[in-house]
Amino acid sequence: MSLSSSFTNPILSRHVYSAACPPPPRFLFLSPRTTTTSRFHILYRAPQRAAALSATAATASIIRDTAASAAVFAGAYAMVFTFDNLTEKELIQQSLSRKLVHIFSGLLFAISWPIFSNAIEARYFASLVPLVNCLRLVTHGLSSANDQSLIKSVTREGDPKELLRGPLYYVVMLMLCTVLFWRESPVGLISLGMMCGGDGVADIMGRKFGSSKIPYNQVKSWVGSISMFVFGFFISIGMVWYYSALGYFQLDWGETVHRVALVSLVATVVESLPISNLLDDNISVPLASMLAAYFFFSH
Repeated sequence: MSLSSSFTNPILSRHVYSAACPPPPRFLFLSPRTTTTSRFHILYRAPQRAAALSATAATASIIRDTAASAAVFAGAYAMVFTFDNLTEKELIQQSLSRKLVHIFSGLLFAISWPIFSNAIEARYFASLVPLVNCLRLVTHGLSSANDQSLIKSVTREGDPKELLRGPLYYVVMLMLCTVLFWRESPVGLISLGMMCGGDGVADIMGRKFGSSKIPYNQVKSWVGSISMFVFGFFISIGMVWYYSALGYFQLDWGETVHRVALVSLVATVVESLPISNLLDDNISVPLASMLAAYFFFSH
């Protein structure tokens, strides 16, 4: 079974036309009484009307996608601002705030994709949000600017150079899943579910209850790995169900649950390996999830 046959998109299959897919021309029935000049004007205006409608649809899509990007960007800033305030008021710890930003920023970004248009270019408008954050991380990581709020919200030690590692890899993966998979495949959604939800919850639970360490990696705990598998699985299933309910693709749920569980297992094993010094979890976990999901959902 191929990806193209597995992820049928009934929304896109409806009669929705854009600049890339203009409406079919209507047949013109001219009466015998119509003069040659009238016929010329009718036949000449028909493609003009079609072009005008196509241009109008394209403009509407651009306006909608621009507004959607701005809304998502504003929402992301509001979320970070909220967690920063909670930290300053000492309602939550800095480490917990950082992980909550890790969990919710990517998941809320993926959940927002349906507000964008059906135009081909919509995914690129959506990817502008992580792209802007990517540029911010590089700028502050190179010490070209000094945003203490950003540094505190996404780094462990408060070192600006940390922005060029885990946080930067995180937003790059958001862009990669957006451009490559968008709303056409569950692969990107599962990858983000494991990176944001699974890995994020694993760190929180592991720090709090992870006294029993994994034999081959004393940095990781059994509680953290079990939490990653369980939460990564349920968050990924929830993301896939959400897009399936909206009609972006149709899946056999018996097979889907089994396949997502296998992807969760692969991602959990990869996250538990003692390779963090060589390959950051924000790279290894989403890439392993992506490859496993692509394999399981295409066979």
